[in-house]
Amino acid sequence: MANHLAKETSPYLLQHADNPVDWYPWGEEALARARADNKPIFLSIGYSACHWCHVMAHESFEDEHVAALLNEDFVSVKVDREERPDLDRLYMAAVQALTGSGGWPLSVFLVPDGRPFYGGTYFPPVARHGLPSFGAVLRAVGDAWRKRQAEVLAEAGQIHRAILQSLGDHLPEGCTNSALDIQGRGAELAKQADHPLDKATLVSALERLRADYDERHGGWGAAQKFPQPMTLEFLLRQYHARGDPELLHMVTQTLEAMARGGVYDQLGGGFHRYSVDDRWTVPHFEKMLYDNAQLARVYLHAWQVTGNPFFRTVTEETLDYALREMADPQGGFYASQDADSEGQEGRFFLWTLEEVQQALGEQAQRLIQAYGVAERGVFEGLNILSFGGSPEDREELSAARRQLLLLREQRPRPARDDKVLASWNGLMLAALAEAAQGLARGDYLVAAERNAGFLLDKMRRRDGRLWHTWKAGQARINGFLEDYTYLIEGLLALYQATFESRWLTAAGELADLMLVHFRAPTGFYDTSDEHETLIARPRELQDNAVPSGNALGVLALLRLGDLTGAAHYSDWAQRGLCAVQPLLERYPLGFAQWLIALDYALAPRRTILVVGDPRSADTLTLLKACTKGYYPHQVVIARDPTEEGQTTPLFQKLGLERNDVVADLAGSGTRAIAYVRDPVMSFPAISDVETLRQYLERRQV
Repeated sequence: MANHLAKETSPYLLQHADNPVDWYPWGEEALARARADNKPIFLSIGYSACHWCHVMAHESFEDEHVAALLNEDFVSVKVDREERPDLDRLYMAAVQALTGSGGWPLSVFLVPDGRPFYGGTYFPPVARHGLPSFGAVLRAVGDAWRKRQAEVLAEAGQIHRAILQSLGDHLPEGCTNSALDIQGRGAELAKQADHPLDKATLVSALERLRADYDERHGGWGAAQKFPQPMTLEFLLRQYHARGDPELLHMVTQTLEAMARGGVYDQLGGGFHRYSVDDRWTVPHFEKMLYDNAQLARVYLHAWQVTGNPFFRTVTEETLDYALREMADPQGGFYASQDADSEGQEGRFFLWTLEEVQQALGEQAQRLIQAYGVAERGVFEGLNILSFGGSPEDREELSAARRQLLLLREQRPRPARDDKVLASWNGLMLAALAEAAQGLARGDYLVAAERNAGFLLDKMRRRDGRLWHTWKAGQARINGFLEDYTYLIEGLLALYQATFESRWLTAAGELADLMLVHFRAPTGFYDTSDEHETLIARPRELQDNAVPSGNALGVLALLRLGDLTGAAHYSDWAQRGLCAVQPLLERYPLGFAQWLIALDYALAPRRTILVVGDPRSADTLTLLKACTKGYYPHQVVIARDPTEEGQTTPLFQKLGLERNDVVADLAGSGTRAIAYVRDPVMSFPAISDVETLRQYLERRQV
């Protein structure tokens, strides 16, 4: 008999709908049941592509004896962390405080009002490796609730107070002994809001990143090693500004090592979640939309900076993978692909030596050498393809790779989480839009515009506010801060690729809603003012696998202010950035998106305004000259001179008078002119494309 999850849309929750555990989704029904029965809540948080979530499900949640313990003594609640990042952040912080570590599946025990008192991550069915069995944990917690309820409630109160005191200062793992050690830092950060931004912060952050860099294999940290796309983006920007070859080396070595390693799908394109070793060889095999969106963008920028064709190839293979395997017919992109298939982690991606030989015949030996295929592989006796050859080898082996890909397509595929998240789609929208412009790929532009149309049509309410998730025609869950900030970023990238005012208008509308419904004393809360009341209102500052909603919001507002001339966007962003600045130099890996925003705020930014008929060849020629290459501190704006209401604030910011612009147009002999403004110099109206190109080449920003 199905439990209470049967009517949910989350693929992860539906995976547990037939468990013998009497699961509830998070909501008032479960909380009311806990209060009425005076039972603690067992909260299990995971996601569809999580390998260890599947393991615990098979070992414990499908077991009748474990289910009996849960059903007798607890109200059991299942949460998809991708649907409810707010709950995941609150209860992950509590578990990190209690145990010193975190991860998924997240297993938390709550008193009936939702306050946590005990927790952990994966619990095995029998005690091993220092972990108690899950059954023993359930019996001990149930016994404590029955016999020492007052003590349990006191512990819950203490943890709750620590959560409230820690809000506004979520430090990354490793910065402090637990996520809740800092007392009252939110108020301290608010006092920093009036302190000026300082370039010394960027210098200190760079020195720490240099010191912690893995010179042997690229990247940061040992096993497990994560891609760190935001850190790589920050280093690219700093290389562009400073010309320090060591910064570029850290970027290119890391990107080369990842794209050659098993963490990259050598046959189908796209990146797995992370590497379990320090050499990028053995991945954790799940594929996440957010990783591939961010990494495609980094490889694109690296190609623009270096001209290395391999980086362009990886960009295209990654985006082509997303379009081929992760695209919904209506225009959205799915969340993830599972790590497991045929009951084994990574089986879809693994090869025996015999399989390769039989598939390729006489061509096999060269691929075996180039991709490190051996009799005994590197993962449970099987091979993960890692590329050790030359660029020429890769090109010449393309037909052999296609043959293996066709053979692989006949295998049982990993499950796919086919919900669409507005936030992660915003990241993919930005990647597609920038790649469409940078690589002159019309198919990417079509996909980007289709994605933006889907998000604004299907995932926006009648009042303009966003939904967080969509699946099979049903949108649900009020949007979180990250939904707004990531989508604004994507829409701004699409505007810079098309110069169609509708995308800029939509970005401004979302920003205005964000400023009203999410604003905190400085920065923003993760949840809106109409969100359900939780044990605390989360406000995540640190970056994790995805950017902090606050950090990307600051960058998006700064760019929106430059694009529209509306000063209130930039003012609010500047205040939020000042408040967080003290953390950036100390923990750059945890605040890399903030460093990108600080870099942008401090840079001598250049604004190029092209005024003319948006359909004319003159206008398009000038715009094309402005957008070729890597210019991280530049914004390009196209304005139709007939759009008086939209142009006036921007003209004022750039020191232009509307009548003078009209006169310049009339006297130029063309239908388009460009105005260039930056802190170093300003040119008069430019109508000649060669003059514009010469200026842009002379003044890199």
